[in-house]
Amino acid sequence: MNRQADGQIKRIVVLDTSAFVAGYDPFSLGVEQVTVPKVEEEIRRNSMVKMRLQTAVENGKLQVIAPSEVYSRQIKSYAGKIGDVWKLSETDMQLLALALQLKSEGFKPQVISDDYSIQNVAKQMGVEFLSLATFGIKRPLEWMRYCPACHREYPADSKSNECQVCGTELKRKPRKQRTK
Repeated sequence: MNRQADGQIKRIVVLDTSAFVAGYDPFSLGVEQVTVPKVEEEIRRNSMVKMRLQTAVENGKLQVIAPSEVYSRQIKSYAGKIGDVWKLSETDMQLLALALQLKSEGFKPQVISDDYSIQNVAKQMGVEFLSLATFGIKRPLEWMRYCPACHREYPADSKSNECQVCGTELKRKPRKQRTK
């Protein structure tokens, strides 16, 4: 992978499972495209989507890259702080870790995903995203956890799943946006 093309930072597309399910064709773009091993695992065997992915890999249009553990830990920590860690699957975490790794290596990654939590974390990391089947997020959100019974608030990365006061299962909601 080359980082620069004609002195400019090279764009690289990072593909989520939802891109393939929505009908994305890796042969439609002339830029480098990557995905993670977990995306390959998520796509059903003997499906047209799986064939499209395998054909793209075999023809060199798509690379499957596992992110470094360093970036996986960073994503887990970052997603925990903004409150999306509860909604991100292992595949989602791998995808975001790969995007962060590519960004740190000097690329300009663009994540293609319809997953709102992926989009939220990507946006707050300064990584571009594109959705295919949805409108995508309008603004980044920070989440908080709270008890719906006694209304006690907890940090987004709270390890507990139930209220320490009354034992009710915690829920999450976006923090109120500060008006400037």
